[in-house]
Formats: sequence, structure tokens, C-alpha cells
Amino acid sequence: MSMEKVATKQYESKVWPDLVDSDDSDVENEIDVEKLPPLEVGPNENRLQHTYCLWFSRKGTQRAATDYSKSLHVVGRCASVQQWWSLYSHLIRPTALKPYRELSLFKQGIKPMWEDPANSKGGQWLIRLRKNKIERAWENVCMAMLGEQFLVGDEICGIVLQTKYPEDSLSVWNRTATDMTSTTRIRDTLRRILNIPITTTMEYKIHCDSLKYVSNTLLRACRHCRRPPSRSGYLFHYYTSYGSPNRPTNKSRSFDGCRYRE
Repeated sequence: MSMEKVATKQYESKVWPDLVDSDDSDVENEIDVEKLPPLEVGPNENRLQHTYCLWFSRKGTQRAATDYSKSLHVVGRCASVQQWWSLYSHLIRPTALKPYRELSLFKQGIKPMWEDPANSKGGQWLIRLRKNKIERAWENVCMAMLGEQFLVGDEICGIVLQTKYPEDSLSVWNRTATDMTSTTRIRDTLRRILNIPITTTMEYKIHCDSLKYVSNTLLRACRHCRRPPSRSGYLFHYYTSYGSPNRPTNKSRSFDGCRYRE
């Protein structure tokens, strides 16, 4: 097996559990994906059309608030079907992840960020799913992307799974939001793969609109602590009384004396 050589195996076995179980935002990314050599594919392996990188991140941490790219951590890569299943079989199941964690499977060379050149003019189809359905949906959509089932050429950038409360979300990112033929085909393929009824509304978000919204609203510093909020939600200041903050709601999480709300 030629997943990531010895360095990657150490990364997956030591750092990956720490990333999942800890809220410490100072865990460093030990792999610079841009400096990794091409993956070797064995003669008996089924090569994928593209090499893919699996990323992990935690939303709402101090690092994510100041620079989202620094909260991204490479878990592994795959260039064949066998390498994907080897990587996938060692992952913690989505239902075991804490809220506000993200797993992203993207083509190598594309980061799961709106600002990435491959994503900046694109968008995403967003689906919200109950937690008892997210695992099968994540697996099926990943396999559909790896197997080029969307039939939209090079339009697909990647897939993002985000754990929330009470539901999780799954999104498929594409390069060109104005390409109605491709976006419609991606939507229809998702409906078929996930058995989504035709009456169910699916949401398409354009990345440049999200970036404008962040620039105009979310990146204003808190008037109390002067800290910039996360890209993922509003920032609300809350007070402490002898060290006991007001109890956060189900859709909020505390951060440096302020509260993020989705």
C-alpha cells in the first residue's frame, strides 16, 4: 500500500485522534500538501481520475476565527480506489465527531475554502441531514465523486461534511456558479444518489455572495472584546458573573468571552 509513506502513517495514527478529540487550536498541521510527492499507484490498483486530499477542521476555534486556512489539517490522500478505502476505513465515523467539525474531500490542489481560486467563482449544493443518515450519505456522495458519476467534467471541486446540532450538513462544491447546466446536473445526481424526493427543496449557495456577507457583517470586531468573529456565524458578547457565563443555547458556542451563533 502506498498511501503516504511512513510520515503520513505517523500523522494519521498520532495527530488525527488528537485533532478529533481536542478543542486545542494550537495543534500544528504536520503535512504541507503542496510539498508532497505524487502518490504511487500499484499495478493492481484502480487509479482514480484525480488525486484527492482529505481535510479536517474545527469551526469556532481561535485559529479559525483569525485565519481559517490555519485550522485546516491534512488527514491523507488517495489516488486509487484501494487507497481511498484504506484511508476511509481508518476514519472516525461522522456520528462520533463532536459538533462543528468538518471533513472535506477535495481534489489535490484545491483547499476547502471559498477564497481558493478554484472555488471563488463557484458555489455549493447544501443538504441538511439527520445524524442517523449522515454516514451513508457521506460515503455514497464521496464514492459518486471518486467514480465521476456527476458527469460534469472538471466542475466538481470537493465535498464537505459538517457536524452541527441537531442536524449535520453535506455540501458539494463546484467551480462555476453561473454554469446552470452543470449545477442542475449536480443537483439531480445528488437527488438520485441520496434518494431525495423531488418535493424537497435543495439550497445552492454562491461563494462570492458568502464572502461579501462575511466582509460586510461578520468580520466587524466585537465592540466589547475587539476580537473578530468567525466566518461561520455572528459574534455575541456575553457577560460573566464571578466566572460563570450565561448558559449558551444549543446553537451557540462560547469563545473568549463572546458567543458565536450560527
